[in-house]
Amino acid sequence: MSEGTMQRRAQRDDQRAQRDRRATRAGGVNRLLAAAAVVPVMLIAAGCSSDSGSGSGDDSAARKDGGASAGTSRSAEPTVQAAAYKTLPEACGVLSGKTLTSLVPKAPAKGKEGTSGDVAARASCSWSSLDNNGVKGSQFRWLNVSLVRFETDAASSGEQQAQEYYTKQVQGATATTGAKNATSQPLAGTGDQATTVRYDLKKSEGAFKQQTVVSRVENVVVTVDYNGAGLAGEKTPDAAALVKLAELAAKEAVAAVEAANGEGGSGGSSSPAPSKTPSTPSKTASASPSASPSASASPSASASVSAAAAKKR
Repeated sequence: MSEGTMQRRAQRDDQRAQRDRRATRAGGVNRLLAAAAVVPVMLIAAGCSSDSGSGSGDDSAARKDGGASAGTSRSAEPTVQAAAYKTLPEACGVLSGKTLTSLVPKAPAKGKEGTSGDVAARASCSWSSLDNNGVKGSQFRWLNVSLVRFETDAASSGEQQAQEYYTKQVQGATATTGAKNATSQPLAGTGDQATTVRYDLKKSEGAFKQQTVVSRVENVVVTVDYNGAGLAGEKTPDAAALVKLAELAAKEAVAAVEAANGEGGSGGSSSPAPSKTPSTPSKTASASPSASPSASASPSASASVSAAAAKKR
Protein backbone atom coordinates (compact mmCIF):
# COMPACT_ATOMS: atom_id res chain seq x y z
CA MET A 1 0.00 0.00 0.00
CA SER A 2 1.35 3.33 -0.95
CA GLU A 3 2.16 5.95 1.54
CA GLY A 4 -0.49 8.33 0.15
CA THR A 5 -3.22 5.79 0.59
CA MET A 6 -2.22 5.17 4.16
CA GLN A 7 -2.34 8.87 4.94
CA ARG A 8 -5.84 9.20 3.50
CA ARG A 9 -7.07 6.31 5.63
CA ALA A 10 -5.52 7.81 8.69
CA GLN A 11 -7.28 11.10 7.99
CA ARG A 12 -10.62 9.33 7.52
CA ASP A 13 -10.19 7.44 10.80
CA ASP A 14 -9.32 10.64 12.56
CA GLN A 15 -12.38 12.40 11.17
CA ARG A 16 -14.58 9.47 12.17
CA ALA A 17 -13.23 9.58 15.70
CA GLN A 18 -13.90 13.30 15.91
CA ARG A 19 -17.51 12.78 14.76
CA ASP A 20 -17.99 10.09 17.39
CA ARG A 21 -16.66 12.38 20.12
CA ARG A 22 -19.01 15.21 19.01
CA ALA A 23 -21.97 12.83 18.96
CA THR A 24 -21.12 11.61 22.45
CA ARG A 25 -20.88 15.15 23.76
CA ALA A 26 -24.22 16.08 22.13
CA GLY A 27 -25.97 13.07 23.66
CA GLY A 28 -24.71 13.99 27.09
CA VAL A 29 -25.95 17.55 26.76
CA ASN A 30 -29.38 16.35 25.62
CA ARG A 31 -29.63 14.04 28.60
CA LEU A 32 -28.73 16.89 30.92
CA LEU A 33 -31.35 19.15 29.35
CA ALA A 34 -33.98 16.44 29.65
CA ALA A 35 -33.12 15.88 33.28
CA ALA A 36 -33.26 19.63 33.93
CA ALA A 37 -36.74 19.77 32.37
CA VAL A 38 -38.01 16.99 34.63
CA VAL A 39 -37.02 18.75 37.87
CA PRO A 40 -39.46 21.76 37.56
CA VAL A 41 -42.28 19.38 36.69
CA MET A 42 -41.59 17.40 39.83
CA LEU A 43 -41.41 20.58 41.87
CA ILE A 44 -44.74 21.85 40.43
CA ALA A 45 -46.40 18.53 41.14
CA ALA A 46 -45.08 18.55 44.68
CA GLY A 47 -46.32 22.14 45.15
CA CYS A 48 -49.82 21.29 43.91
CA SER A 49 -49.97 18.32 46.19
CA SER A 50 -48.92 20.48 49.13
CA ASP A 51 -51.50 23.21 48.32
CA SER A 52 -54.25 20.63 48.00
CA GLY A 53 -53.49 19.21 51.41
CA SER A 54 -53.32 22.67 52.98
CA GLY A 55 -56.66 23.70 51.43
CA SER A 56 -58.34 20.59 52.75
CA GLY A 57 -57.06 21.36 56.20
CA ASP A 58 -58.28 24.97 55.96
CA ASP A 59 -61.72 23.82 54.82
CA SER A 60 -61.89 21.38 57.68
CA ALA A 61 -60.84 24.07 60.14
CA ALA A 62 -63.39 26.46 58.63
CA ARG A 63 -66.10 23.87 59.02
CA LYS A 64 -65.12 23.35 62.63
CA ASP A 65 -65.03 27.09 63.28
CA GLY A 66 -68.37 27.55 61.53
CA GLY A 67 -69.94 24.79 63.58
CA ALA A 68 -68.59 26.28 66.76
CA SER A 69 -69.86 29.73 65.80
CA ALA A 70 -73.30 28.35 64.97
CA GLY A 71 -73.40 26.51 68.26
CA THR A 72 -72.40 29.67 70.10
CA SER A 73 -75.06 31.65 68.21
CA ARG A 74 -77.74 29.13 69.07
CA SER A 75 -76.82 29.11 72.72
CA ALA A 76 -76.78 32.93 72.80
CA GLU A 77 -80.34 33.31 71.47
CA PRO A 78 -82.37 35.37 74.00
CA THR A 79 -85.32 33.77 75.73
CA VAL A 80 -88.79 35.32 75.50
CA GLN A 81 -89.47 37.60 78.47
CA ALA A 82 -91.90 36.18 81.00
CA ALA A 83 -95.24 37.93 81.48
CA ALA A 84 -95.10 40.54 84.26
CA TYR A 85 -98.67 40.15 85.55
CA LYS A 86 -100.05 36.74 86.48
CA THR A 87 -103.64 37.52 87.44
CA LEU A 88 -106.56 39.92 87.07
CA PRO A 89 -108.66 41.59 89.75
CA GLU A 90 -112.37 40.90 90.00
CA ALA A 91 -113.82 42.97 87.16
CA CYS A 92 -116.91 44.12 89.11
CA GLY A 93 -114.66 45.34 91.94
CA VAL A 94 -112.13 47.48 90.06
CA LEU A 95 -114.06 50.74 90.58
CA SER A 96 -114.79 52.44 93.87
CA GLY A 97 -118.35 53.08 95.01
CA LYS A 98 -117.81 56.82 94.64
CA THR A 99 -116.70 56.47 91.02
CA LEU A 100 -119.61 54.20 90.16
CA THR A 101 -122.04 56.69 91.68
CA SER A 102 -120.59 59.41 89.44
CA LEU A 103 -120.73 57.34 86.25
CA VAL A 104 -123.88 55.23 86.73
CA PRO A 105 -125.83 56.79 89.62
CA LYS A 106 -128.92 54.61 89.27
CA ALA A 107 -127.15 51.31 88.58
CA PRO A 108 -127.44 48.37 91.00
CA ALA A 109 -124.69 48.16 93.59
CA LYS A 110 -123.31 45.04 91.93
CA GLY A 111 -122.48 45.10 88.24
CA LYS A 112 -123.23 42.36 85.74
CA GLU A 113 -120.20 40.09 85.35
CA GLY A 114 -119.36 38.97 81.83
CA THR A 115 -118.94 35.33 80.84
CA SER A 116 -115.36 34.01 80.93
CA GLY A 117 -113.73 30.60 80.77
CA ASP A 118 -110.71 31.86 82.72
CA VAL A 119 -111.15 34.95 84.89
CA ALA A 120 -107.38 35.17 85.37
CA ALA A 121 -107.02 35.83 81.63
CA ARG A 122 -110.25 37.61 80.69
CA ALA A 123 -112.92 39.37 82.73
CA SER A 124 -115.53 42.08 82.27
CA CYS A 125 -118.33 43.82 84.13
CA SER A 126 -121.09 46.21 83.01
CA TRP A 127 -123.49 48.64 84.69
CA SER A 128 -126.64 50.26 83.31
CA SER A 129 -128.28 53.36 84.84
CA LEU A 130 -131.59 55.08 84.02
CA ASP A 131 -132.36 58.29 85.89
CA ASN A 132 -136.06 58.94 85.26
CA ASN A 133 -137.13 62.58 85.41
CA GLY A 134 -140.80 62.00 84.66
CA VAL A 135 -142.25 64.03 81.81
CA LYS A 136 -138.85 65.60 81.23
CA GLY A 137 -137.44 62.28 80.13
CA SER A 138 -134.58 60.21 81.42
CA GLN A 139 -130.80 60.26 81.57
CA PHE A 140 -129.29 56.97 80.46
CA ARG A 141 -125.75 55.80 81.24
CA TRP A 142 -123.99 52.56 80.34
CA LEU A 143 -120.56 51.46 81.53
CA ASN A 144 -118.45 48.41 80.70
CA VAL A 145 -114.96 47.53 81.95
CA SER A 146 -113.02 44.81 80.12
CA LEU A 147 -109.74 43.24 81.31
CA VAL A 148 -107.65 40.97 79.08
CA ARG A 149 -104.34 39.47 80.19
CA PHE A 150 -101.81 37.86 77.84
CA GLU A 151 -99.32 35.11 78.69
CA THR A 152 -95.89 34.71 77.16
CA ASP A 153 -95.57 31.87 74.66
CA ALA A 154 -92.79 30.53 72.45
CA ALA A 155 -93.50 33.10 69.72
CA SER A 156 -93.82 36.37 71.64
CA SER A 157 -93.99 37.89 75.10
CA GLY A 158 -97.22 38.71 76.87
CA GLU A 159 -96.37 42.41 76.63
CA GLN A 160 -95.92 42.21 72.84
CA GLN A 161 -99.28 40.50 72.47
CA ALA A 162 -100.90 43.11 74.71
CA GLN A 163 -99.45 45.91 72.58
CA GLU A 164 -100.92 44.35 69.44
CA TYR A 165 -104.33 43.91 71.09
CA TYR A 166 -104.21 47.47 72.42
CA THR A 167 -103.69 48.80 68.89
CA LYS A 168 -106.58 46.72 67.55
CA GLN A 169 -108.88 47.98 70.31
CA VAL A 170 -108.11 51.61 69.50
CA GLN A 171 -108.57 51.03 65.77
CA GLY A 172 -111.83 49.19 66.38
CA ALA A 173 -113.21 52.03 68.49
CA THR A 174 -112.40 54.67 65.88
CA ALA A 175 -113.97 52.56 63.12
CA THR A 176 -117.35 51.97 64.82
CA THR A 177 -120.19 51.81 62.31
CA GLY A 178 -122.32 54.94 62.36
CA ALA A 179 -119.86 56.93 64.47
CA LYS A 180 -119.85 60.68 63.88
CA ASN A 181 -117.27 63.30 64.83
CA ALA A 182 -114.83 60.62 66.00
CA THR A 183 -111.64 61.85 67.66
CA SER A 184 -108.81 60.12 69.52
CA GLN A 185 -106.04 61.43 71.75
CA PRO A 186 -103.36 59.91 74.00
CA LEU A 187 -104.02 59.79 77.71
CA ALA A 188 -101.11 60.24 80.13
CA GLY A 189 -100.78 58.71 83.58
CA THR A 190 -102.86 55.63 82.81
CA GLY A 191 -100.69 52.52 82.57
CA ASP A 192 -97.88 52.23 80.03
CA GLN A 193 -99.98 53.67 77.21
CA ALA A 194 -103.57 54.83 76.84
CA THR A 195 -105.85 56.39 74.23
CA THR A 196 -109.25 58.05 74.56
CA VAL A 197 -111.66 57.72 71.63
CA ARG A 198 -114.91 59.70 71.56
CA TYR A 199 -117.71 60.00 69.00
CA ASP A 200 -121.42 60.65 68.57
CA LEU A 201 -123.85 57.85 67.77
CA LYS A 202 -127.39 58.54 66.62
CA LYS A 203 -129.97 55.90 67.58
CA SER A 204 -133.74 55.79 67.46
CA GLU A 205 -133.81 56.22 71.25
CA GLY A 206 -131.71 59.38 71.19
CA ALA A 207 -128.28 60.90 70.58
CA PHE A 208 -125.56 58.96 72.36
CA LYS A 209 -122.18 60.30 73.43
CA GLN A 210 -119.69 57.43 73.39
CA GLN A 211 -116.32 57.37 75.18
CA THR A 212 -113.85 54.48 74.91
CA VAL A 213 -110.61 54.53 76.87
CA VAL A 214 -108.10 51.79 75.97
CA SER A 215 -105.05 51.40 78.20
CA ARG A 216 -102.23 48.89 78.53
CA VAL A 217 -100.24 48.12 81.66
CA GLU A 218 -97.53 45.52 81.12
CA ASN A 219 -99.28 42.47 79.59
CA VAL A 220 -102.85 43.54 80.46
CA VAL A 221 -105.22 45.64 78.34
CA VAL A 222 -108.04 47.55 80.05
CA THR A 223 -110.93 48.87 77.93
CA VAL A 224 -113.54 51.20 79.41
CA ASP A 225 -116.68 51.86 77.34
CA TYR A 226 -118.94 54.59 78.67
CA ASN A 227 -121.86 56.29 76.97
CA GLY A 228 -124.73 58.54 77.87
CA ALA A 229 -127.89 59.83 76.26
CA GLY A 230 -130.90 61.96 77.05
CA LEU A 231 -134.06 59.92 76.39
CA ALA A 232 -137.70 60.86 75.92
CA GLY A 233 -136.98 64.57 75.62
CA GLU A 234 -134.17 64.86 78.16
CA LYS A 235 -131.17 66.91 77.03
CA THR A 236 -128.06 65.25 75.63
CA PRO A 237 -125.29 64.97 78.28
CA ASP A 238 -122.10 67.00 78.02
CA ALA A 239 -119.49 64.95 76.13
CA ALA A 240 -116.51 66.59 77.90
CA ALA A 241 -117.91 65.62 81.31
CA LEU A 242 -118.46 62.04 80.16
CA VAL A 243 -114.88 61.84 78.86
CA LYS A 244 -113.47 62.90 82.22
CA LEU A 245 -115.54 60.26 84.00
CA ALA A 246 -114.47 57.53 81.56
CA GLU A 247 -110.81 58.44 81.98
CA LEU A 248 -111.21 58.38 85.77
CA ALA A 249 -112.67 54.88 85.54
CA ALA A 250 -109.77 53.75 83.33
CA LYS A 251 -107.18 55.06 85.82
CA GLU A 252 -108.87 53.21 88.68
CA ALA A 253 -109.12 49.99 86.68
CA VAL A 254 -105.42 50.12 85.78
CA ALA A 255 -104.55 50.77 89.44
CA ALA A 256 -106.65 47.73 90.41
CA VAL A 257 -104.72 45.54 87.95
CA GLU A 258 -101.42 46.75 89.39
CA ALA A 259 -102.62 46.17 92.94
CA ALA A 260 -103.79 42.64 92.12
CA ASN A 261 -100.21 41.90 91.06
CA GLY A 262 -98.53 43.52 94.06
CA GLU A 263 -97.96 47.04 92.73
CA GLY A 264 -99.35 50.48 93.58
CA GLY A 265 -102.58 51.28 95.37
CA SER A 266 -105.66 49.13 95.40
CA GLY A 267 -107.91 51.59 93.53
CA GLY A 268 -111.46 50.33 93.77
CA SER A 269 -110.50 46.67 93.90
CA SER A 270 -111.12 44.51 96.94
CA SER A 271 -109.17 41.60 95.46
CA PRO A 272 -106.07 40.30 97.26
CA ALA A 273 -102.72 41.36 95.85
CA PRO A 274 -100.41 38.38 95.31
CA SER A 275 -96.70 39.00 95.13
CA LYS A 276 -95.26 39.52 91.67
CA THR A 277 -93.07 36.47 91.18
CA PRO A 278 -92.02 34.87 87.88
CA SER A 279 -93.74 31.65 87.00
CA THR A 280 -94.28 29.42 84.01
CA PRO A 281 -96.84 30.62 81.45
CA SER A 282 -100.40 29.54 82.15
CA LYS A 283 -101.76 27.08 79.63
CA THR A 284 -105.30 28.30 80.19
CA ALA A 285 -104.59 31.93 79.42
CA SER A 286 -105.74 33.06 76.00
CA ALA A 287 -102.80 34.24 73.91
CA SER A 288 -104.94 35.60 71.11
CA PRO A 289 -108.32 36.72 72.43
CA SER A 290 -111.12 37.48 70.06
CA ALA A 291 -112.86 40.82 69.80
CA SER A 292 -113.12 42.94 72.92
CA PRO A 293 -115.56 41.57 75.52
CA SER A 294 -117.06 45.05 75.70
CA ALA A 295 -117.93 44.85 72.01
CA SER A 296 -120.40 42.05 72.70
CA ALA A 297 -122.43 44.23 75.07
CA SER A 298 -124.63 46.52 73.01
CA PRO A 299 -125.21 50.00 74.48
CA SER A 300 -128.05 50.57 72.05
CA ALA A 301 -129.79 47.42 73.24
CA SER A 302 -129.51 48.56 76.86
CA ALA A 303 -130.79 51.96 75.83
CA SER A 304 -133.79 50.39 74.12
CA VAL A 305 -134.74 48.56 77.29
CA SER A 306 -134.21 51.66 79.39
CA ALA A 307 -136.17 53.83 76.98
CA ALA A 308 -139.06 51.40 77.08
CA ALA A 309 -138.99 51.50 80.87
CA ALA A 310 -138.97 55.30 80.79
CA LYS A 311 -141.98 55.45 78.48
CA LYS A 312 -144.00 53.17 80.77
CA ARG A 313 -143.48 55.67 83.56
